[in-house]
Parts: sequence; C-alpha cells; structure tokens
Amino acid sequence: MTLPSFNLLAQAILSGIFIGALYGLIGLGLGLTWGLLRQINLSHFGLVFLGGYLSYQMATAWHMDPLFALVLVPPVFFVVGVAMQWVLSRFRITPFNSLLVTFGITVVIEAGIQAVWTADYRKLESSYNAMKFTIGKLYVPIPELLTLVLALGISLAVWAGMRYTDLGKALRAMAEDGPIAAAFGVNARTLELVLAGGCAALAGVAGVCLALTFTLTPSQIFAWVGVVFAAVMLGGLGSAIGPLVAGVIIGVSEAVTMAVASPSWAPIVSFSLLILMLLFRPGKLG
Repeated sequence: MTLPSFNLLAQAILSGIFIGALYGLIGLGLGLTWGLLRQINLSHFGLVFLGGYLSYQMATAWHMDPLFALVLVPPVFFVVGVAMQWVLSRFRITPFNSLLVTFGITVVIEAGIQAVWTADYRKLESSYNAMKFTIGKLYVPIPELLTLVLALGISLAVWAGMRYTDLGKALRAMAEDGPIAAAFGVNARTLELVLAGGCAALAGVAGVCLALTFTLTPSQIFAWVGVVFAAVMLGGLGSAIGPLVAGVIIGVSEAVTMAVASPSWAPIVSFSLLILMLLFRPGKLG
C-alpha cells in the first residue's frame, strides 16, 4: 500500500468535511423526529431526494437560480411534514410501526420521482458547478462550501432555539415527560406538528444541497440510509450539533480510507464506528 502525498491527503480530508456536512444536514431532521417524536421517519430520505429533484426541475425547466429553491422548497415541505404528522398521529403508531409506515411512504415517493423524472441519472448543471477557489494547493468548490455553511448555521440555530427559546424548552419537556409537560400547559399536539414540519423543511434544504453536488437517481435514496443513520446514532438522538459532528467524522474517515486504501473500503467505516460506539458507549442512544 502506497501512502498518498500530503496534498492528496489534505484534499481528501477537506472533501470528507464537505460530505460529512451533508450527512449531518440530512441527519438533523431525522434525529430530531427520532429523538423528540419517537418516530423513525424513513420518509425523510424520500423528501430529501424529492427536494433535490424539485430544485433540478426549477433550474433546468424553469431556468431559475438553483439557490432560489432554498426559498421555495422548505415552506412547501413544511406543509407536507405537518400533513404527514397529522395523519400519523391519528393512528398513535409505535416507533417500530413508524419505521414500516414511513418506509412505505419512501417507496411511494421513489415511484413518484421515477414517474415524473424517470430512473435516468439527472445532474443539475448550473454556473455554481464550475465555481471554486484555492487555498494553497487545495480546491474548495462553492457548492460544497455552501452545504457546509448551511449545515453549520442551521445546526447552531436549532441548538440555540432548543436551548434558549420557550418553543425549544417545551419540545424538550414534551420529549422528556409528555404528561407532566401537558400538565404545565404544553400543547403536545401542536408542537408535534410544528416539529414535523420543521424537519421536513430541513429535508428540503438538504435536498437542494444534494442536487448541487451529486448526480440524482431515485434508486440512490436507500443508499444514503445507512451512513446517515450512523451519523444520527453516533451524534445522539434529538441532538442539534451531534449529527453534524458525527457526520464530519464519518465523512473524513471515509475520505481518508479511500485515499489511503481503496474506495471499496469506505462504506465499512461508518458501520465500524457505529459498532464501536454501541460496544463502548451504549447509553449514547438513550
């Protein structure tokens, strides 16, 4: 095995930070619904890809700036998330049942994407694709940098909101002890709808970032499940900052593994980290 040059290793680490930021951005909404609503919402991945395809449609067919999708897609997804949560809450589903139901919703979303955009690969071509700058000998692509900035900014905003606002305190109280929170006037039903809508909006933001960076195909929806699940579980359920930190760790580990060994070894990294965490820090998932 030949060790890579310093520049190649540094570029791999930078690329790992960028992809890890996307892992964390996708995992943020998933972790909040899992930790606070006790729902394993697999449809989050379907919404991410649907957001990516909608931004692709806006850029290619409607000739809109791809970043304008960040203004249009999240509010629409907020309404979708509220509607989905309203339906799910009426049936009082358990966490395991939520896994099955939202998996079915994801399959429906995948089928809908194939019906509209077919199963062919789609690439969002825009002026941002060629935009990059250098720091020394390192290349910094603008779309990936934008993803990192959005992931960091949104994660910090969610953390501050959960810690310092009345809404965030009510959400944490509801997740900790729903009956006691209700006794103190917390409207759990409304909070659940708001949280579900917000997490769906986060999926829309992540979808736009995904489309700016990666080629889209419906079958790739399930390819992201494992690594994002690992980031969420490593970072902590319901955590705002944890998925981003864990995502960056996983992304850098994968990138360094690909640079030092082989790309085929990269998928092993996230699950190896997850297994080690489960062995040595099982309470992290609580």
